Amino acid sequence: MADAPLLNPRTYDPAHFDPETRRLLRATVDWFEARGKRRIIEDYRTRAWLGDFLAFAAQENLFATFLTPAAEAAGHPDKRWDTARIAALNEILGFYGLDYWYAWQVTVLGLGPVWQSDNAAARARAAALLDQGEVFAFGLSEKTHGADIYSTDMLLTPDGEGGFRATGSKYYIGNGNAAGLVSVFGRRTDVEGPDGYVFFAADSRAPSYHLVKNVVDSSKFVSEFRLEDHPVAAADVLHTGRAAFDAALNTVNVGKFNLCTASIGICEHAMYEAVTHAHNRVLYGRPVTAFPHVRRELTDAYVRLAGMKLFSDRAVDYFRTAGPDDRRYLLFNPMTKMKVTTEGEKVIDLLWDVIAAKGFEKDTYFAQAAVEIRGLPKLEGTVHVNLALILKFMGNHLLAPVAHEPVPTRLDAADDAFLFRQGPARGLGSVRFHDWRPAFDAYDRLPNVARFREQADALCDFVRTAAPGEDQGRDLDLLLAVGRLFALVVHAQLVLEQAALTGLDDDVLDELFAVLVRDFSGHAVELHGKDSATPAQQEWALGAVRRPVTDEARSARVWERVEALSGAYEMRP
Repeated sequence: MADAPLLNPRTYDPAHFDPETRRLLRATVDWFEARGKRRIIEDYRTRAWLGDFLAFAAQENLFATFLTPAAEAAGHPDKRWDTARIAALNEILGFYGLDYWYAWQVTVLGLGPVWQSDNAAARARAAALLDQGEVFAFGLSEKTHGADIYSTDMLLTPDGEGGFRATGSKYYIGNGNAAGLVSVFGRRTDVEGPDGYVFFAADSRAPSYHLVKNVVDSSKFVSEFRLEDHPVAAADVLHTGRAAFDAALNTVNVGKFNLCTASIGICEHAMYEAVTHAHNRVLYGRPVTAFPHVRRELTDAYVRLAGMKLFSDRAVDYFRTAGPDDRRYLLFNPMTKMKVTTEGEKVIDLLWDVIAAKGFEKDTYFAQAAVEIRGLPKLEGTVHVNLALILKFMGNHLLAPVAHEPVPTRLDAADDAFLFRQGPARGLGSVRFHDWRPAFDAYDRLPNVARFREQADALCDFVRTAAPGEDQGRDLDLLLAVGRLFALVVHAQLVLEQAALTGLDDDVLDELFAVLVRDFSGHAVELHGKDSATPAQQEWALGAVRRPVTDEARSARVWERVEALSGAYEMRP
């Protein structure tokens, strides 16, 4: 299509997927629509466990079909790990409620160490549990150390029979109340250093598994659990040594991606509600949407959301095309986690500024969207952690491109097997990228794309001539400001690549880039004000500020698209 349309359950038909994927995605939408808005909101308000949804998923074999790699599918023609359809399901689950998505997301994480393991019996066990409708959990974080896996206090003592006895606790563990298998990270008491790491499988129903509590006030069961002298047989061991460490980070690489499309789903549902409410509310004799500032805020929200979808859809292609010699996904992954989810927060804030008190009402989806959208940038690593990771790629991406074969749109029914053989979680500085400039060259006819290109070129000059020195390299506050500038360039590049592949309307794209020009200018001013910014960096920062090119006719045409969302979708009561 010529636009990046919002998901609309009234018309949703993912015809670009194979028949079974199409059926399952549509069946999921139909289940939520039949349940109705009132029931979903009531379950959210009463913190009801998601048993009904998980029963539906088990009946349809949803998780088993989408989360079983082809190698473990025993020849089942529809089972595979397909990032494109996983992203589509993330969006649907986010659209109806993040609690539903969360149970799915931590199942993804719990499966990561299993599918990466050489333990064939454990893989077969996981596949069987999926067929039984079970969910999974990822036992990495701890109350004292968070996700600092160097400092785990889950201790495994050899039992003299080739296995271990595990004692310790885990914290922030989704599905810890119901998981058929929990992938748990720990360390041996008899081996020092990285060689002592162990990933093992535990059952939440075992007598030595003690569920302490749900640490959040939510339907999401984000558990604290403790193992007391828990038997870990050799058949339960998934990884040992450095491989266990790599499995932890590579699992997060896979699961982190899911946050962006969940954020998109939340924003889509909230936008329908917000535009419909604003367009039908009259103040001072005029619809709220007649006010210029309201039109600007809703239009900004719309184009930001379009940018979120464009970036995320294009990032899917790089995930699916990844291999040992093409690890560009390692940049685009934290970008989806950091940039797309924080864009989601901005979208909700813009909508909330328009609908004001309506956003607090208990019978709206928006009330939960405004809360839940905040969590996504804080899961699977904070914004700061992911920005620091993104910075590792800046020099190679901006200044040292290499030739890569063009990456096509990847909606084919293929198994993304490489995600479970990513290899050692290091060597980020060696990842090389294709030239980012041609994506901009293809749209140099659009004034705001051209203006943003000036800012991107200026950032290259900054890296060459005024990059943080050795002393500033320890000033994370300043480095993060630089990281936000770089992230905008990467975001813009993939947006343009996807726009070209999908034929996105030029008006929407230029309106979006007007927003990105403002964002870049704002981050440049932020850098200028940092305590440790050098005179050269301060001068550069002010020189990078640009004013977007305004066009009232273009903005009016984009507004017509936003206005058309009024009444386009409302969930059944």
